[in-house]
Amino acid sequence: MDIGIGLPALRPDPDLSIAAWARRAEERGFATLATIDRVVYDNYESLTALAVAAGATSRIRLTTAILLAPLRSNHALFAKSAATLDRISGGRLVLGLAPGIREDDYSASGVDYQHRGRLFDALLERATRQWQDPGDGIGPRPATAGGPPLMFGGSTKPTLRRMAAHGVGWVGGADGVANFRAFLPQVRQAWHDTGRTGVPRLMGTANFALGPDGDKRLHTRVLDYYTSVGETAGAYAERSVEAGLTTTGHVARAIAAYAEAGCDELILFPNGGGMEQVDLLADAVGL
Repeated sequence: MDIGIGLPALRPDPDLSIAAWARRAEERGFATLATIDRVVYDNYESLTALAVAAGATSRIRLTTAILLAPLRSNHALFAKSAATLDRISGGRLVLGLAPGIREDDYSASGVDYQHRGRLFDALLERATRQWQDPGDGIGPRPATAGGPPLMFGGSTKPTLRRMAAHGVGWVGGADGVANFRAFLPQVRQAWHDTGRTGVPRLMGTANFALGPDGDKRLHTRVLDYYTSVGETAGAYAERSVEAGLTTTGHVARAIAAYAEAGCDELILFPNGGGMEQVDLLADAVGL
């Protein structure tokens, strides 16, 4: 199972360099650098942050886990931006996509929240067509033939439909391995029902905060990120806190549990702390 690490892009410390973090993560052997997406929040924009990471590295994958795709309402420009990042990184981009549940992100973006599913489908059709054959003159071509691999996050029927039609796999939420495992039969069945060959790639996500005050940092930051949007997200936040990793033992048990569940890649997102978090996690993982 591959192990990835998130960039420190949520409530970012201006003194903590994204480029330095990315270089250190690559040096320590992580498989992926990843971002989480929001608009109405203090965070770096995902594709911009990954572009900085791309310029500082040469091998490590660059993954959105996930990107709120319907907010990119200019579909041609989104496809161009993703193709550009894939090209300049030498084909290292993986796009994890989902519609999201936060209405304030849509209001701030001038995008219709109620029709986000329809907008998502339209974006997928336009972007995949543009990546495969930019007959309208919009370049560049992505380094990856046909466009970056697409992963889909969520636990709904539309998620499964989009994954089976356009994706290479599914991204689970950060609320624990039990919830990850519980949705896998539906993922595999949707893949099988549409006649796809092989198997879907399965990506898990979790939060971590290692070192002094790790428990406090994780609790504070995860609740801050999720509970601003109501009860449903609050319940998810509580599960994510409970599933958070704050000791080397927690990390080891999570890796074993996700691997046993059939996860192909586990991405761990930092919650506060400094550059030492890269090394503390690498040591806990055994990299």
